[in-house]
Amino acid sequence: MRKLIIKKEILTALRDVRLQVSGGILIVLMLTAVFVGWQGQKQIQEQRAKAQSAMYDTWLNQGNKHPHSAAHYGQFAFKPKPVLSFLDVGLDNYTGISVFLEAHKQNEVLFSAAQDSNGMTRFGEMTAALILQVLLPLLIIFLTFNIFSKEREEGTLKLIHAQGLSMRQLFMGKVWGAYLMVLLIFLPIILLAYLQLDQQSASLDSAVTTKFLLLTFGYAIYFLAFVLLCVLISAFAKNSGLSLLTLLGLWIVSCIILPKAATNLADKVYPTPSQFEFKKTIEDKVKNGIDGHNPSDVRLASLRQEVLDEYGVETIEELPVNWSGIAMQAGEEYTDQVYDAEFTKVENIFNRQNRLSEWAGFINPYLAVRNLSMALAGTDFHHHVAFARAAENYRRAFVKKMNKDMEVNHKPGIAYGDYSVGEEMWSSIKPFQYNLPDAATLLYNQWRSIVALAFWLVLLFSISMTYAPKIPKL
Repeated sequence: MRKLIIKKEILTALRDVRLQVSGGILIVLMLTAVFVGWQGQKQIQEQRAKAQSAMYDTWLNQGNKHPHSAAHYGQFAFKPKPVLSFLDVGLDNYTGISVFLEAHKQNEVLFSAAQDSNGMTRFGEMTAALILQVLLPLLIIFLTFNIFSKEREEGTLKLIHAQGLSMRQLFMGKVWGAYLMVLLIFLPIILLAYLQLDQQSASLDSAVTTKFLLLTFGYAIYFLAFVLLCVLISAFAKNSGLSLLTLLGLWIVSCIILPKAATNLADKVYPTPSQFEFKKTIEDKVKNGIDGHNPSDVRLASLRQEVLDEYGVETIEELPVNWSGIAMQAGEEYTDQVYDAEFTKVENIFNRQNRLSEWAGFINPYLAVRNLSMALAGTDFHHHVAFARAAENYRRAFVKKMNKDMEVNHKPGIAYGDYSVGEEMWSSIKPFQYNLPDAATLLYNQWRSIVALAFWLVLLFSISMTYAPKIPKL
């Protein structure tokens, strides 16, 4: 009997002009977003790969020079464009694409797409994620708002029940019928999106297929929860008008009002320091010491005495190694220590803000699927931090190598300009490479969003099973 109900609901929906028009528009928008997004992703990734290669070639061909001069000459690290970002750009347009790596300084990631965009950027891009998270639920509303109320108004609901079909069976039949209609729209398009992935995608992200399947499964749960909610409201609403008004109100609150409110609340509860404050704090602590009572000149004098005692000499000129190389590396390591402490503080603030948004997923499933989607697409805050840390670790490694060469090979008595190294040294520094976090790491970071989606599905199923027998027939 349930199969007959599902078949009836599908045939009814297919004949519905509203679904034909709105579904057709949605399919066109989705296909356009997928293909345009994929082409854009490939183009951007190729550009960044070429830029990374060109910058490394420049590093290799910088000529002979002092290693510390080369450390200041520096390199650029470009963030790879995540493969699945063509489905969900997330924060990618706001977090920058490259960072200049040089001695003594930890530069920020710059040149975000939003910097070059006009005011329309604040309204967001027409991406697959926007369509799936916001517009497809709107289609579900128009598909299901009168799925029960219309039959009650026409007097057919009581007749169906009189044929021996329980209200619970009828309810679930309508739910699965509506859900299959949603999947008929969603799955073919998401399959076409998957077919866009190629060998290059696998080389950029070995876990891309796993992430794609998890992303698909997450959206499937989100749609099922939304269908359950819509059918429930239609089942108990007094009429179709009230059902539509209620569902549209919930859609506006969940997809437009609450996300902005959650962001504003997180910023109020956990305010972030300004960029100026962050840099000023680092400069002050490097100059005066982390505790404020160990200035740089005192640290340098203490280090000098330690080195002299280690080699058993009384003056710097008597050292068998280059004192400047030792001092510069010690300065780098102290600055790194200060930077790590301050960066961790700021990172923790952002993590608290993100956790507030993740916990809000238990109030609003839209927030849960949005956070999970960005994570699996590689465009969330965790991915940006992972890239920034990888670039900083690369910077520290090559600067340390330059300082070590200066310490060991730039012998005392040789003028600064008389000592230089060349291509052999430059080629010993391998090109910068960044590997995207694996799927297990992403799921661990997003466990709150995953649990929130599961919570909504279990909650709505429980309510449905409990109250379906009580659906009014008149």
